[in-house]
Amino acid sequence: MKGLTGVCAGAMLSVWLTLATGAAFAQGDTTSAPVSDVPDARAMETLARARNCMTCHAADRTLLAPSYRDIAKRYAGQPGAAEALARSISDGSQGKWGKIPMPASLQLAPGEANRLAQWILGMARPSRS
Repeated sequence: MKGLTGVCAGAMLSVWLTLATGAAFAQGDTTSAPVSDVPDARAMETLARARNCMTCHAADRTLLAPSYRDIAKRYAGQPGAAEALARSISDGSQGKWGKIPMPASLQLAPGEANRLAQWILGMARPSRS
């Protein structure tokens, strides 16, 4: 049980940081985007960093794993995309993006994989004609 204390404290710190970042940003300059959109994106990026997702992924470039934008483009318009992506985030996956497997995300709290999947899918840019 001793090890569990550190895990719970770390999870609480991550939640606090996520909420604090969103609240602090919401009080700042809102001229560049609607208040409801920006804090959520900032909070989700903070969550992704806290859960070590950004160790392998980046928003707009490939690191060890594909960028979030590339993932969003691949899943764009597919029925059940959010659920499939959330499942890959939670359970891990292999062979979808090459030889390097994505490990299961055991550090995620319930619902976080779904929120991260929605955030990632929102990064698909509409094509310009």
